[in-house]
Amino acid sequence: MLSPKKTKYRKSHKLGHGGHATQKIFLAFGSYGMKSMETCWVTARQIESARRVLSREMDRAGKMWIRIFPDAPVTIKGGEIPMGKGKGAVDHYVAKIKAGTIMFELDGLPEAEAKRAVTLAAHKLPVKCLFVKK
Repeated sequence: MLSPKKTKYRKSHKLGHGGHATQKIFLAFGSYGMKSMETCWVTARQIESARRVLSREMDRAGKMWIRIFPDAPVTIKGGEIPMGKGKGAVDHYVAKIKAGTIMFELDGLPEAEAKRAVTLAAHKLPVKCLFVKK
């Protein structure tokens, strides 16, 4: 799974809810892309699942870029732990996605195939997505 190799701080606050993206809002590498229409957290497992669907549908034709990375740690305390006693241990990492962020980009395949691949990959993510092209 995707996770940072090294972080400055092991745990972080839950910041970054809401708003519209100001970065990663235009296609930079490919001709087609997947754009988020909502704000949400996307886990490393969900990104990997969408990546596998895209690579399978592309069938080794073309190129894919992943524009998001799960760098925000999410902590979870164990079950039946009383209130207090500090923050829980890091459980997994998420990418904080804002509305309008380009998440994946594709190039080197026909538009119909790219749209089908993006649609199938969008089902794996917890956010409404839109197919975009240059």
